[in-house]
Parts: sequence; structure tokens; C-alpha cells
Amino acid sequence: MRKIVLVLVLANALFFAWSRGWLDGVTGIKADGGREPQRVALQLKPERVHLLGQEARVALQKTSCLILGPLADANALQAAQTTLVKAGVPANAFAPRSETLPPVWAVATIKLPNKDFQARKEETYKRMQIHFEYLQGHPEEEPTMILSRHESEKAAQAALAQFEARAFRGLRVLPLQVAGQRSELLFAQADGLLQARLRNLRDADLAAKVHECAKPAAAASAPPASGPAAKAG
Repeated sequence: MRKIVLVLVLANALFFAWSRGWLDGVTGIKADGGREPQRVALQLKPERVHLLGQEARVALQKTSCLILGPLADANALQAAQTTLVKAGVPANAFAPRSETLPPVWAVATIKLPNKDFQARKEETYKRMQIHFEYLQGHPEEEPTMILSRHESEKAAQAALAQFEARAFRGLRVLPLQVAGQRSELLFAQADGLLQARLRNLRDADLAAKVHECAKPAAAASAPPASGPAAKAG
């Protein structure tokens, strides 16, 4: 009986010492099981951690087609891919592509100076049933409205003359691309997190080349020469 009592006393003493953490280094089993407050102390900038609401989660899950480009040549294409991988972008999130480009010229508005001017232009073109789209991939010229696309400068100038004959003002012929090769990176399904990462790359020049995939454009056509004259406003 005496031995049993001694064993129980010793067991209780060991359990007490272990529960206080005095034997962590000996047993290799932490008394607190790795729970608080040690884990809290190991957090890095815990104030930046926030639970996402339903709207934020939906926004992050929404995907969009993005393009990073144009890139000058094969070397620039490879350098861009290396930069993206170093920035934590998964290599399977994008696909490189190159294509031969024909020249493209457009009849376009001037660079729209403010929102009010832009709204008046939109209202006028909608009222006159004139198709327009917004220029993409040329940050230095945006916002600009494209009214038609053409395969040569001569064809674009002819279309501009027809617009001007109808008293439309504030238009110009704008070269959209020269003939040659274009290389770019395609992000077919970029979620909200990836979109933010691309637009906030440390390489500002590369981030500036990120834009949405162009929507299918309507067939380029010159405006009809007949009809009442109207000013574009």
C-alpha cells in the first residue's frame, strides 16, 4: 500500500511540474499544446487581418480576362514571365502568345478632358446611332472613343472626311498599331486577388501594361454619307 501511495504522489508531482511547463524541454510536449498566448505573439501584423464579408468574397471570386502587353520582343516576354513568377503569380495563371499584326488606323475622338464632355459625346453618338467603343491598351490616350477601325491611313482619312461632312467635330485619325509582331501574356481567368496583384506589381512599367481583353469589335465601317447634319457636341 505504501508503494502505491508513493507512486501516486510522484505521478501527481510530475503532472503538476509538466502542467506548469517546467518539463517542456525534457518531455518535448508543451503543456499549453501550442495554444495562446504563444501563437498570438508569433503573428505578423495581426491588425491587418480582417474577415471578409460576403460582397468582398464574391468580388475576389469574380474572374476577368486580362492581358499584359504589348511586349517588345521575345526577350521582353521572357523577362515579364520571370518577374511575375517572382511576384508570386502562378506560372499556370497565364499563357504567352505572339501574333502577326496588320496595321490598324482608327477614327477617334480627341482625348476626352472630363466626365461631362465624355457624357455629352456618349449621348450624341447614341442619339445618332453611331457605334463607339473605348480605346484600351494606350494609357497615354485614354479616355478616347473609337468610332471606326481601318486597315490603312487612307481609309481612315476618308472615313474622317465623311464624319466632318456631317459636321462632327473633335475627331482625328489615330494609329492604333503598326504592322509587325505582338507578344503578350494572357490571363484568361484572373480572379480578384490576381487582378490586384497584377495592377500593383513593383515594376510600374509592367503594371501599366495590364488591361482588359478587348471585346469583339463590330466590323469597321465608314459612316453613311447621307442623313441630316448634326454636331457631335
